[in-house]
Amino acid sequence: MTAPPPAGVGARRGFLTAALLAPAGLTVAGLVLVPLLLVVRDSFATPDLYGGTKGGFTLANYRSLIDPVYLKVFGYSLGMAALNAAVCLLLGYVVAYYLVSRAPQRQMLLLLLIIVPFWTDFLVRTFAWINLLSPGGPVNSLTDAVGLTHGPAQWIPSQGASFVGLVYAFLPTAIFPVYASLRGVDPALGEAARDLGCGWWRVHTRVLLPIARPGLLAAALLTFIPTLGVFVIPVLLGGGKNQLVGNLIVTLYTEFRNQPMGAAASVVLLVLMLVSLAVFGTAARRLRRKTA
Repeated sequence: MTAPPPAGVGARRGFLTAALLAPAGLTVAGLVLVPLLLVVRDSFATPDLYGGTKGGFTLANYRSLIDPVYLKVFGYSLGMAALNAAVCLLLGYVVAYYLVSRAPQRQMLLLLLIIVPFWTDFLVRTFAWINLLSPGGPVNSLTDAVGLTHGPAQWIPSQGASFVGLVYAFLPTAIFPVYASLRGVDPALGEAARDLGCGWWRVHTRVLLPIARPGLLAAALLTFIPTLGVFVIPVLLGGGKNQLVGNLIVTLYTEFRNQPMGAAASVVLLVLMLVSLAVFGTAARRLRRKTA
């Protein structure tokens, strides 16, 4: 039997652990919890004449968000986030499957080619899409060459250009989780399924997709939730015609100069994200129970 530790050793260890964790805890509290509490508090305040808050407690800010104009923005944001997640999952699975079917050295090169463009600033990449999709730009020249268009085509600003920008921005976050799930799959597994009579479709739906479900779930989470808060892409590529929740919050804070209502919209966005996390978490737990 080992001898019990001397008296006071446990207390000293607890104090040392608390001292080591204190800087991180204070940082999280100061940069995350305190601003979050301030936003929640402002969401129940009343606005003053200069765009600030003058205290008080009211639910009017949340009641104002029930207006059909704002509900349309929230509904459009959820639909666009779901569509973006679905397209990113489809493309991410195809790209991930292609990556894992290459030689290991080639996989590293292809992954590097996917990552390198995203080392550039986000705004620079968004403006690059403006140049690509502008009338007479490279994409327009290509469509003219194949006969799809004849002359300058006005694709920007548009809802389609905004969606292309969203897919481009979040596609890598869908590729990597799926790639991580498929990387450990033995290639002989697919060959065995084909030898047993499975065609291309059944190999993927019956064999590979079930294995890739954890990665697909993580990819859906990493694309759906951030899309709700995006505001740069709809403004630059969509012209601000179809706003996401992020655009609504910026508009309430800057143009309408209504901080309490902007804070209320921020809280609603946070609640939507938490609900999404809960849904994905429930799905992940059910998936673990099925595979256990």
